[in-house]
Amino acid sequence: MGLAVYIGKRAVRLVLSMIAVSILTFTLLQLAPGNFADLQRVNSGATNFGGVGTESMVGELESRYGADVPVWKQYLIFMKGAVVWDFGPSYKYASRNVQDIIAEAFPVSATLAVLAVVLALLIAVPIGVFAALRQNTKTDHATMFVVTLGHALPSYLTAAFMILLFSATLKLLPSGGWNGPKDLVLPVLALSLGPAAVLARYVRSSMLETLREEYVTAALAKGGPHRTVIIRHALRNSLIPLVTVAGPLLAALMTGTVFVEALLRIPGLGLYFANAAASRDMPLLMGTALFFALILMLTNLVVDLIYGLLDPRIRTVGGGSHDGH
Repeated sequence: MGLAVYIGKRAVRLVLSMIAVSILTFTLLQLAPGNFADLQRVNSGATNFGGVGTESMVGELESRYGADVPVWKQYLIFMKGAVVWDFGPSYKYASRNVQDIIAEAFPVSATLAVLAVVLALLIAVPIGVFAALRQNTKTDHATMFVVTLGHALPSYLTAAFMILLFSATLKLLPSGGWNGPKDLVLPVLALSLGPAAVLARYVRSSMLETLREEYVTAALAKGGPHRTVIIRHALRNSLIPLVTVAGPLLAALMTGTVFVEALLRIPGLGLYFANAAASRDMPLLMGTALFFALILMLTNLVVDLIYGLLDPRIRTVGGGSHDGH
């Protein structure tokens, strides 16, 4: 019963948050200078855009959203469709509905995010354990310095550097596109370094805390093999809290690949979001913003529930799970 109440409260919070995100996004879009039609007249002289004449296309879209009605009513018209997963046609991609664009583009962004988190974990866990076992040594300090540097570099800057190195200079990898496995290398590397730095610091901290636990010190005092104690006892329990970090990182990557996708010309949802913002494409911008918010909040909920199952110590709090997000 406690779990049902907890999930119910989170569901109510999710709905309220989605409404807040929609109002904020719509308001900012209305306050931004210009609109889609104005930008297209400037950029293309009202010539064909997306396969449809700009003027006739805008007229058709205005019939749906009502350019001659108050702004608040336009918002309600959009949200009425959004509730049933009908965001309507995109302004920029006039022949396509927003929900179809999301369904096609999100798997691309999700693929990049999952691969980036997997690679980040493969990098972070050994680095974090290595640093923890050498706490306060020069090796530990040097490792943490490199980790901090990796955390400080934004993913788009890392991607730009990798393009210059691996594409322009060494000619080893394509500089962008989405045509084969080789096109995965640069974006996944660029997206994984920041999360790897975060996870490595977290693994080190968690490992140090676990190494001080009585059961670990007792196992070592009994003369158990050092490697066995570290891997079987310390490492296993140190990785459980990692769920609370890896889950939100995955969600953040799924919804935060905008700059890398734009730089590498990858047809993910981040690229469509960037194009929508640049062209004032209200339906596409609203649809992707709401979808991003939904992914983030659902992921946080799932992570909280999984953490509650993995760590029995917190089941007495929050009706079966913790509410740390």
